[in-house]
Amino acid sequence: MDVLIADDEPLARERLAALLAELGGHRVVAVVGDGRSALDACLSQAPDVVLMDIEMPEMDGLEAARHLAGMESPPAVVFCTAYDEHALAAFEAAAVDYLLKPVRAERLAAALQRAAERRAGRKQAAAAPSLPGRARTHLAARLRGSLRLIPVADVRYLQAEEKYVVVHHARGEDLVEDSLKGLEAEFAGRFLRIHRNCLVAREQFSELRRSPEGVVHAVLRDGGAVLEVSRRCLPALRDELKHL
Repeated sequence: MDVLIADDEPLARERLAALLAELGGHRVVAVVGDGRSALDACLSQAPDVVLMDIEMPEMDGLEAARHLAGMESPPAVVFCTAYDEHALAAFEAAAVDYLLKPVRAERLAAALQRAAERRAGRKQAAAAPSLPGRARTHLAARLRGSLRLIPVADVRYLQAEEKYVVVHHARGEDLVEDSLKGLEAEFAGRFLRIHRNCLVAREQFSELRRSPEGVVHAVLRDGGAVLEVSRRCLPALRDELKHL
């Protein structure tokens, strides 16, 4: 199988590569040091399996696995980590195995066998699984079979349109398949609801402005968007803005 190694520790990467060479029958197609690079490499190299650390910079392994699970043909994920407290979250992220460092050759062989069985027969979940208590750092927009990652910190507001949510961010806008209700729950406190179809990043509010017709609008700091605030959301929004 084609294997991608994702670990921020050079020695750990070298050990996994050496174990794979010892086992034989596998090809390392990429070696990266963070979750974001792992996603990029998966899109360009299409590995069969990813050997993934959890604690990594840029994006941790659990979040990277969630994004990978949303791909059209996701690779199998095997977590290789020094910490055992993430085991439950790892399997909720649809991992085929969870190996503790230092990884032993026989355990790696068994994990790769499980990955091969999944590749030959079983399908991973089509949608990225949820991980309770762990909010993502990026949203993922699908673009013709690939993924575009949008840093949550760059999101200005989220607007529901039919079955999609339009993410308005610093570099433009993209469609994501998350529900507005789900995003509100996942990022509780980061976004404020101003309408049944719109959430706005807390730091984006510049002012609330009432039109001659009595309609209240939220004026945003970046980009100057002017968005309607519903009467139902207005009292709670005013209370929240008092604390900004």
